[in-house]
Amino acid sequence: PGLYAAGECACVSVHGANRLGTNSLVDIVVFGRRGGKHMAEFCKQAALAPLPADPEKDTAAEFDRIRNSKGAERAAVIRSDLQKLMMNNVGVYRNAADMQKAIDGVRELKARYAHVKIDDTGKLWNTDALENFELGCLLDLAEVTAVAALRRTESRGAHAREDYQARDDAHWLNHSMASLARGSWGVGVTGGEIRFDNKPVTITKFQPKERKY
Repeated sequence: PGLYAAGECACVSVHGANRLGTNSLVDIVVFGRRGGKHMAEFCKQAALAPLPADPEKDTAAEFDRIRNSKGAERAAVIRSDLQKLMMNNVGVYRNAADMQKAIDGVRELKARYAHVKIDDTGKLWNTDALENFELGCLLDLAEVTAVAALRRTESRGAHAREDYQARDDAHWLNHSMASLARGSWGVGVTGGEIRFDNKPVTITKFQPKERKY
């Protein structure tokens, strides 16, 4: 209770699996406003959640780790390699072999990310540390994206599998909700288990239809 989401991360199903460019404005503007108004009412009567004595500890430790990283790898190089890997293997048209190649490749990049080099060790306006932190987040998201796509054995919306060309409503008319389980907190960490839950899709007036390319 108390956690609100608006936009694509909220999975409100306005556009189904086919969210065209800029159409997420409906998710953001409409549900952002509705969520904001509901939050205001919620805050009037909600009690504050208990907080740990040092809630910033894990986040601060992660940035300290990144700021003091002295490896031989460069974030820009890893980021470029990640872009090529995902473009080549997890595009709109995809198959199991390519997606597995992407998963293996992302995990190799995560191993390299553990040895990234940073030049600016300061705490003020440190864009070097920020770029390295963002890269860790990108690596996590890339792995989750590829694993979720491999798991979904059907074609739906912009997820067009060459090895599973039909839509499978019996098994996959749901949202894939992913979470990372780790023994220690941090971005871009190797070896974290990805857990999936399925969230039902709310269908009111418009039923799912076949997408033809």
